[in-house]
Amino acid sequence: MANSDEKGGPGVVARSAAIMRALASSQDGFSLGQIAKQVGMARSTVQRLVYALESEGLVMSGAAAGQITLGPEILRLASSMMPALATRVRPIMTKLSEQTQETIDLATIRRRGVLFIDQIPGQHRLAAVSHVGDQFPLHCSSVGKAFLARMKRAEIEALIGTSYERRTPHTLTEIGPLLASLEQTAQTGFGFDEEEHSEGICAIGFVLRDASSHWYGLSIPVPLQRYTATRDHLTAMLSLAREELAQSLRSDPI
Repeated sequence: MANSDEKGGPGVVARSAAIMRALASSQDGFSLGQIAKQVGMARSTVQRLVYALESEGLVMSGAAAGQITLGPEILRLASSMMPALATRVRPIMTKLSEQTQETIDLATIRRRGVLFIDQIPGQHRLAAVSHVGDQFPLHCSSVGKAFLARMKRAEIEALIGTSYERRTPHTLTEIGPLLASLEQTAQTGFGFDEEEHSEGICAIGFVLRDASSHWYGLSIPVPLQRYTATRDHLTAMLSLAREELAQSLRSDPI
């Protein structure tokens, strides 16, 4: 009888699934040693399976050295479970990109972060482009700030605490300055990332909740060189897209 741990056997599938489930429980990912501890396997076994999963795009190296996170292929597979969302949002994203010539990102809120699940690349030679599968912190992303602006201070503190990771010299790292920034967002519904996540990159975004209470957001990342001159125009275009998407999702836009 073939060993279940041979390549392609049920043991390999079960162990690979256990690794991916463990990674799904962490926003920042785990090291190989941490994964081994989480799933109760030898580190060498975890390393072998992770390398195989990484070659298929199911896991990838995280932002921190040595950290492993779920990969973009997971999102592509999951997208087949959301045909209605893709059908509704893609045309709106495409039209918005054609109107602005900028990159348009679709994201969802995942625990304490913003997870990018679809993208229409911009047409400018100098374009701001993240990647499907990237995850940004809530406190320094436009969609994340739009989401936080809907919450009370106690809810924000319970979710992300009162001190935050500094990504750039412009990142708001304490609850006080963050709440001050969120005041305008609460009034307009638009979150602004002004070089708070990445130097030289700004973004404008909003969030909406669908009928199943899932949160989604659209954002326009823009190089700093174009941001000041185009911010008002991009916000106006994004506002029209928000109204259209809200109607499609049967959600209140503000």
